[in-house]
Amino acid sequence: MMRIRLSSTITRGLLVGGALCFTLSSPAAAQVQTTQKVEHGPAVQDVKIERGEVVYVSGNDMMVKMEDGSLQAFNGIPDSKTVHVDGKELNIHQIKAGMTIEKQTITTTTPRLVTTVETVTGKVWHVTPPTSVILTLENGEHQRFKIPNGQKFTINGKETDAFGLKKGMVVSVQRVTEVPETVVSQEIRHTGTLPPAPPAPKADVPVLIAAAPPTPATAETAAAEPAAKLPKTASELPLLGLLGFVLSAIALTAMGIRKLIA
Repeated sequence: MMRIRLSSTITRGLLVGGALCFTLSSPAAAQVQTTQKVEHGPAVQDVKIERGEVVYVSGNDMMVKMEDGSLQAFNGIPDSKTVHVDGKELNIHQIKAGMTIEKQTITTTTPRLVTTVETVTGKVWHVTPPTSVILTLENGEHQRFKIPNGQKFTINGKETDAFGLKKGMVVSVQRVTEVPETVVSQEIRHTGTLPPAPPAPKADVPVLIAAAPPTPATAETAAAEPAAKLPKTASELPLLGLLGFVLSAIALTAMGIRKLIA
């Protein structure tokens, strides 16, 4: 977008719309005063995250399995490239298989408007209405400026065209140029996490011990084994009573036989 203004120390003129085309020679260019202003708009950030598990590391080469299941090879990784893991910066030689690597790409887009104001001051030396005006610059050089077709001026509160410019008027020709721009910056962060440690066994989990079933006893093994002893709590008195009873029965039987014979 371009805005043009023309002002005078004697009378004031304003170029409404259009463009003031002027060609400056080298001496005249030295008379141009330029100011610039930059206005920034709200920044917009876009974050892209790529994550995967390291499956192979050798030298400065690494293979990563991405979340979508694809394998990506990274070859020739410089030693200066580091990954932030648990508060430490690790290079390629410290990365191990099983680690999870995350890459964050942060893209910041900031709109801005650059306004440039160029001002040339001089005295009207000659006017060729309605196409051009020649100014005498501060260094004494004469410079011709083209006037846009249909350009109007406001002089002493009245609107006129280039015919209203008179010789001897001191005027300032000002060109205002507004250029919208977009500034894009990018930041890349690498972070990682160590593989999880294997879980410890729970304290209340029972431990199973395998035991072989007892082998059935055979006649040979029964003969080889010693007879089981009676428990210490058993008594021999019943056995003695039985033996006495048997002997008494035998004695009575013998006495009866003798009587029959006698």
